[in-house]
Amino acid sequence: MTQYDYIVIGAGSAGCVVANRMTQESETTVLLLEAGNPDTKPEIQIPLESPNLPGSELDWGYFSEPEPYLNNRKIFCPRGKVLGGSSSINSMIYIRGNHHDYDHWQSLGNPGWSYQDVLPYFKKSENQQRGADAYHGVDGELSVTDVQESTVASQRFVEAAVAIGYNHNPDFNGIEQEGAGLYQLTVKDDKRHSAAAAFLVPILKRPNLTITTGALVRRLLFEGTRTVGVEYMHEGTLHQARVNKEVILSAGAFDSPKLLMLSGIGDAEHLQAMGIPVVVDLPGVGQNLQDHFLVPVAHQIIASPVAHEVIAGLNPAISSNGNAEAGLFLHTEGNLDATPDLQFFFGPILWISPGKTLSGLGFTVTVSLTHPQNIGSVSLPSPDPKDPPIIRINFLQSQSDVQKLVEGIKIMRKLFHTSAFDQFRGEEISPGTEVISDQALEAYIREFCVTGYHSVGTCKMGTDPMAVVDPELRVRGVTGLRVVDASIMPTLVGGNTNAPTIMIGEKGADLIKAAGGVSSQVASAMAN
Repeated sequence: MTQYDYIVIGAGSAGCVVANRMTQESETTVLLLEAGNPDTKPEIQIPLESPNLPGSELDWGYFSEPEPYLNNRKIFCPRGKVLGGSSSINSMIYIRGNHHDYDHWQSLGNPGWSYQDVLPYFKKSENQQRGADAYHGVDGELSVTDVQESTVASQRFVEAAVAIGYNHNPDFNGIEQEGAGLYQLTVKDDKRHSAAAAFLVPILKRPNLTITTGALVRRLLFEGTRTVGVEYMHEGTLHQARVNKEVILSAGAFDSPKLLMLSGIGDAEHLQAMGIPVVVDLPGVGQNLQDHFLVPVAHQIIASPVAHEVIAGLNPAISSNGNAEAGLFLHTEGNLDATPDLQFFFGPILWISPGKTLSGLGFTVTVSLTHPQNIGSVSLPSPDPKDPPIIRINFLQSQSDVQKLVEGIKIMRKLFHTSAFDQFRGEEISPGTEVISDQALEAYIREFCVTGYHSVGTCKMGTDPMAVVDPELRVRGVTGLRVVDASIMPTLVGGNTNAPTIMIGEKGADLIKAAGGVSSQVASAMAN
């Protein structure tokens, strides 16, 4: 049986960071287990290919249960099954969320997670193309760049937003989030800069780091309530690895709670129904699932000499983000002192849902609520680790969410009918010009709403009875085990989740190091 100081489960946005930081000390040994394969597929590196990666062999290909508020549709829930995790298959937009999101986390009983506390960790990871300032760093591993050649259409989107009264915002990750501007991307040398490319590739030769791909972890190993190792399948053989110090679970919002439950940590009644011996009765495991959702508004471009020009940069194969270049954050009530409640993604393609990119020239904006009220769950269908989890998202369970999306579509229609688009605006094909009334728009939203790929919250951080980890990310009721990924977010941030998850990896690694290599829980147990 092999033995390591730390075992990291999951080489996604957080796990890659943790593996990098924990092996900076040459005497510290780390085993990084990833169920997916190496990130060698060439399409991973091509930004324009990003819409084609979900649903491929790089994706777990999860689906939700029939969603009761979406006409019982099952929602496609892509999750990266490859080194880099979802940072290797999602779009590359770099957004941190709103300052107030993190202050809210702290107010929920999580000291050390305010915006001022987490800002240094965002800066630590970042190599910002524009240079260093109060909000950005340049010494980090993750390349953050402007779109190399933004399209005319994307520039017109920003112009139109300003024309109808919104501020131009050149930096959504700076002093304020509100306004319209061009997104920055995690791209380096015209290629996707995933968490694996940024944090693993530079350290592959470290002798104290062992990376095993194609390794499906079946369960955590315990002696009493102390975590002592993991059991995993690799190339058809069952393996066990022991840990000297801690296991760090970074498998994401679906698979981290799944593995905890398979290992006997979760709601006791659910575990007993599955025939799984209970290690800790922790009812919050798998609860509090939150995610953004998207609703498209798409237009064709009229046939004209300018048509190709407005949707192509000088080199669209490398400059396009695949689906979004420009964005807008706003508050539907126009309250500049409030956190934006809508985010918009604009791109020079025709898109209505995953796998349904339309032929022809066009442009699409997707409307997203920054803080939707839907709360879902993740549970086990069986005790078999190979079975996908049961996912219930509960999109649009709140009528107020629907009303905000209706308002968002109306704002976009107003924006698209400004003079900035007069030269090339064609027919609205989604929702379509016949979809006018609020009732018709609601029906459209419920039929075409899809996930934003931002699942979080299922191992939430806090001190209340439903919290799974404490503010130091230690799993309650056991020793030697932490969760370090997007599942620890107590509430969804207002924006894309890749950058916040990388931040969680940075802060999580520091919390582990600050414990001196042995968590304070373990030290206390040893003392007793």
